[in-house]
Amino acid sequence: MIEILDLKKRYKTVEALKGVSLSVSAGELFAYLGPNGAGKTTTIRILTGLTRPSGGRALVGGHDVEKEPLMAKRHQGLVPQHINLDAELTVEENLLIHGRLHRMRTDDIRHRIDELLGYVGLDEKRTSPVKRLSGGMKRRLMIARALLHRPGVLFLDEPTVGLDPAIRRRIWTLIKKIQQDGVTVFLTTHYIEEAEFLADRVAFVDEGRIVALDAPRRLMDALGQWAVDTYRENEMDTRYFPDRESARLYGEEQPNGYTLRRVNLEDVFLTYTGKKVA
Repeated sequence: MIEILDLKKRYKTVEALKGVSLSVSAGELFAYLGPNGAGKTTTIRILTGLTRPSGGRALVGGHDVEKEPLMAKRHQGLVPQHINLDAELTVEENLLIHGRLHRMRTDDIRHRIDELLGYVGLDEKRTSPVKRLSGGMKRRLMIARALLHRPGVLFLDEPTVGLDPAIRRRIWTLIKKIQQDGVTVFLTTHYIEEAEFLADRVAFVDEGRIVALDAPRRLMDALGQWAVDTYRENEMDTRYFPDRESARLYGEEQPNGYTLRRVNLEDVFLTYTGKKVA
């Protein structure tokens, strides 16, 4: 559903993307993970036709995003990082306008609104002005809006940024439900646990390049099962071990104490880049 071939983007003297290549299969939930400024949003902007690449090629649903932009956009829905709903209109009115922009028939729009408001748990807020919704409700409404025209691909750019943990988990459940209904999901995030919980595969991007790409579990297993954090001269050192017992024995040899924990995706990112994701 998504094919990226040697994608590049330069903003004057800044290279945001330096030759990114990847593919995403139909029905896959793919996470694009990296720190702020890594190139995540630039990639989504190119895939959704909001920014022109400086080089390379990108296809969505088999259509080149530069040569066939309208055909490519028919296959995709977008939930941007920043809330861009019309705050003065109601929940229903926001969805109605979106449907008309996609030239959907009025009866089809009404049917989809009924269907999607129940789907995202906002049916009781149908006539409420958007300005009265909580942050989590606005995110769910943006997801409903992106799904209104039945896209095959849903782009989610930092969909849970700024939300509290309980609301974030509710959004995660909704995203998994969307994937189970057959939609391909391309998710950008800098929340490690979000990618680890949701993604079938994850790509780590840093300074405009992909530095690792695989299933989360395989990436973590390549390091080990257990991690030991120790503290030396105001710095933390982390070592990885295949089993808990060898990790514990190493930790007990350390003079300043230790922390024993499971390996996570942030360990993988640190190993490849020497940086923290968030």
